[in-house]
Amino acid sequence: MSDTSQFDLSGKVALVTGATHGLGMAMAKGLGVAGAKLVINGNSSQEKIDKAVVEYRNQGIDAYGYRFDVTNEDEVESAIARIEDEVGQIDVLVNNAGIIRRIPMLEMPLEEWELVIRTDLTSVFVMSKAVVSRMVKRQSGKVINICSMMSELGRDSVGAYAAAKGGLKMLTRNMATEWARYNIQVNGIGPGYFATEQTAAIRTDGNPFNEFIVGRTPAGRWGNPEDLQGAAVFLASKASDFVNGQIIYVDGGILATIGKPANE
Repeated sequence: MSDTSQFDLSGKVALVTGATHGLGMAMAKGLGVAGAKLVINGNSSQEKIDKAVVEYRNQGIDAYGYRFDVTNEDEVESAIARIEDEVGQIDVLVNNAGIIRRIPMLEMPLEEWELVIRTDLTSVFVMSKAVVSRMVKRQSGKVINICSMMSELGRDSVGAYAAAKGGLKMLTRNMATEWARYNIQVNGIGPGYFATEQTAAIRTDGNPFNEFIVGRTPAGRWGNPEDLQGAAVFLASKASDFVNGQIIYVDGGILATIGKPANE
């Protein structure tokens, strides 16, 4: 009989930023089902955060929601102190919050560029600094940064996003380098193309982009949000205690090949 205890997150507190919907919510649910007490963050309305918390709790997950801006150092420090006081010490931090602006670089206003870099890259530094300073004292912790295939590849009109996600890959490795001595593991997950509400309009039969993604992916399909849960649980659990500075790409094999093999 196999032993799955290394993947059990019972007794752990996991904070997932930007987890009111989409892939962040899917990963957070995976952590919650594995036993973690779940804390989610959002920067939209408190109503949206509360609605998400209800959805988690309806699935039997012990969940809590906090509204704060992950790019604001004062708000972050105050929120982390409050979370640790009201819910418990944070054992797992998932830096998931992010935005994208699809604007060609020659047309992109500087303020839009800086907004993407601040939200997708600088916020990870801000959040991790606040949480890891506490993990260091406990000599234990897990940090999971949500990277992207754009951590490795370029694409038209997403220059700021790709710059941020490429930087996040290297920030992940540097965090691992500096914090491994404190028994803190820092790794990343790079999602491929997933079937979400945001991609519904382009996943229709006959849509050129849909055909491109299905044809470009060796698995021959879009990812389901639940496909990210295994990687998240692994990197949050004891099973990954000697895994550090790595990016796990959950992409159906896109980055492994120059193209989907032709049928023989």
